[in-house]
Amino acid sequence: MTGKSGHGGKVHGQTAARVAASLRSGAMARLLARMATLNIVEGSVRLAAQAFLTALPLLMTVAAFAPGWMQDLLADSLRAVLGIRGDTLEELRRVFSATGTTRNTAGAVSAVVTLVSATAFSRALQAVCLRCWRLPRIPLRAAAWRWLLWLLVWLAYLLLQAPLRNGFGLGGVTGTVLSVLSATLLWWWSQHLLLGGRIGWRNLLPGAVLAGAGTVMLSLAARLLVPTAMERSLEEFGPLGPVFTFLSWLIAVFLVAVSGLALGEYIASTTWYRAAAPPRVTRGGRAVNR
Repeated sequence: MTGKSGHGGKVHGQTAARVAASLRSGAMARLLARMATLNIVEGSVRLAAQAFLTALPLLMTVAAFAPGWMQDLLADSLRAVLGIRGDTLEELRRVFSATGTTRNTAGAVSAVVTLVSATAFSRALQAVCLRCWRLPRIPLRAAAWRWLLWLLVWLAYLLLQAPLRNGFGLGGVTGTVLSVLSATLLWWWSQHLLLGGRIGWRNLLPGAVLAGAGTVMLSLAARLLVPTAMERSLEEFGPLGPVFTFLSWLIAVFLVAVSGLALGEYIASTTWYRAAAPPRVTRGGRAVNR
């Protein structure tokens, strides 16, 4: 009896040792090591800070030069993304309408300077993408126009959030589907643009799906949680209260997005994904897996 018990304990010990060894050298271990190397939290905080310090002033500048209907569309889009309501929404509308005086004092030169400064956000996102795919930097001459183009497309995408989330009048379910699809396309194209086209579309798809779906799902959750938090912070801290809530939400958004991009790169490098996505054959008959 004792011999059998000892033998059984030895077998269980060997099994546990094999499981531990597989965890240390298996796919999960490689994934965790890869995620730790990328410093996802640090990258997310940096992106949130750049978005807050450079992209937010760009939105204010756009509101200053935009006609009234575009100011309303921008406010409605932010409401659709964050679920802002009540006093916080009215405060936001007052801020956008008050920026009309900026147009008279600042002028077009200030708008251009703000746009160029906002490329710091594009550069930070490009650095994250390059780090995910372990690629060297793109030369400034080839990268500068990509930063500006990405900002312009991002602004257009943000302006369309209100009708998009409503499914262009077809309802919330259609709006959610369209939001996921459009966010996936935006992240898919963003990676391709900021990486200089050095990674093929097929390999960029997993990260785009994860980042796009993840940020949209987080936005749906934010519509339930953020409005209450903003109204409470507005009551306690005044106009600066919602700013801190918004910054916290930005960190959460980029944490989800960067994690999705990093996980997507890992998925694209797995054997099963490469087998499911066979190499593309060029005209010369040479197979390339991009």
